[in-house]
Amino acid sequence: MNALIHDLPRARADIRPEAPALRDGKRDLDYGALAGDIARAADLFLALGLRRAERVAVYLEKRLETAVALFGAAAAGGVFVPVNPLLKPEQVGHILADCNVRVLVTSPERLALLRETLARCRDLRAVVLVGERPAEPVDGLDMARWDDRLTAPAGRPFRVIDGDMAAILYTSGSTGRPKGVVLSHRNLVAGAASVSQYLENTADDRILSVLPLSFDYGLSQLTTAFHVGASAVLMNYLLPRDVIRAVEREKITGLAAVPPLWVQLAQLDWPAGLDEHLRYITNSGGHMPGPTLAALRARLPRMKPYLMYGLTEAFRSTYLPPDEVDRRPDSMGKAIPNAEILVVREDGAPCAPGEPGELVHRGIHVALGYWNDPEKTAERYRPAPGQLAGLVIPELAVWSGDTVKMDEDGFLYFIGRRDEMIKTSGYRVSPTEVEEVAYAAGAVTEVAAIGVDHPVLGQAVVLIAYAAGAGEQAGDALLAACKRELPAFMVPARVVVRAEPLPRNPNGKIDRKKLAGEYADLLQEETR
Repeated sequence: MNALIHDLPRARADIRPEAPALRDGKRDLDYGALAGDIARAADLFLALGLRRAERVAVYLEKRLETAVALFGAAAAGGVFVPVNPLLKPEQVGHILADCNVRVLVTSPERLALLRETLARCRDLRAVVLVGERPAEPVDGLDMARWDDRLTAPAGRPFRVIDGDMAAILYTSGSTGRPKGVVLSHRNLVAGAASVSQYLENTADDRILSVLPLSFDYGLSQLTTAFHVGASAVLMNYLLPRDVIRAVEREKITGLAAVPPLWVQLAQLDWPAGLDEHLRYITNSGGHMPGPTLAALRARLPRMKPYLMYGLTEAFRSTYLPPDEVDRRPDSMGKAIPNAEILVVREDGAPCAPGEPGELVHRGIHVALGYWNDPEKTAERYRPAPGQLAGLVIPELAVWSGDTVKMDEDGFLYFIGRRDEMIKTSGYRVSPTEVEEVAYAAGAVTEVAAIGVDHPVLGQAVVLIAYAAGAGEQAGDALLAACKRELPAFMVPARVVVRAEPLPRNPNGKIDRKKLAGEYADLLQEETR
């Protein structure tokens, strides 16, 4: 039984050590080499004094060493913390200090940017450098090189069980500083088993990893691959066209992305025949616009699309099977295997079919809370509704804060996130509903509906759009479509057409918080 996350590649090495496991450009590791490298990385961390459950942060782009370091930290009995390589020094410093990181794995180039920040990370004891470039020592820290793992004495890993911490993933969040979601070995292994089950993954799959490994959806590409003995191809892409080229070159069978990237990919030409090997795509991190999905399916008619909804706090919650996409194109599907999704009122009572309520996720995927944040943990992790009075120890569930509804057949439909809902004229407006109308109008590449303060309405709906080369005409078309399809209270007070794509957060999603700040005063002059 592979109960621990680092057991997954080791078990595959026992079965078929020569099978390809990881690829990074022209560098490859089979499962035998991967398992050996993970063990040697664990030895290095133990030699540096890592203790049980202490944190190892990895601040690198996607490469072989990144994956090995993450799983090596778990193999030593520690906890891995993947840090998004797009983050700036101050953001990295917050993560390192917030979860008391003991060992940092990074490159000499990145270390040079972090020098001032590391002085404020009082729990940090050692830095492991990946790469050949020399680096100046950092006062008070042990310095090691990645190749030191080859000569590190064999260590004795600390004993852990599947309920122990394995990782802390920091959510980008919509407000405030990112929060660290604590995941157990059980969470990660169960998530990999669940996802690989409904995606029907096998050892023959080649999965392209384009999302950050600090993002639970990105990390899932590794854990899912290792669970079934598939191959993961690591990629740091610059342009969407690079992704398509990699799919063709590497004979990729599975591709995961977030809606902004899918929007870009849907506009490009895909070489004929890619869907002879690209058997599925997955979407999470937001609703994929209908026109985008239609364009992708037209270019890849044999490909199966899996539309998913996930929470870092519970790994993954729902998926829509490909054979339901035509019948229920707006649905986020049903619960993933071994999870239950409830839709409840504020008092925890179940909602009737079609009645909006809060999505609550219960089951083995529910994480261990937010690191060192009892207040936010208590807000999000609460007793599951409907428990029997005789159960003395309550089961905790994740109360998502997202509003959804369920139809008569049990399929779920996303309405909006609590912190993104627009409150205007006494109504609560889902940005998704406005955005879907805008996408259907066909005049833009990507859009985001936000709420802007208004002295009379409370908030007014503002639609921000990117339309390459379309100019103000696109704005007129969008506004006309909204007036035609939406009730008056949902019609945007202003449509802003930008000449450049909408900003992204480090996970590749549209950065609504940044847009809200940028356009906060947009309507002030009109209302004075």
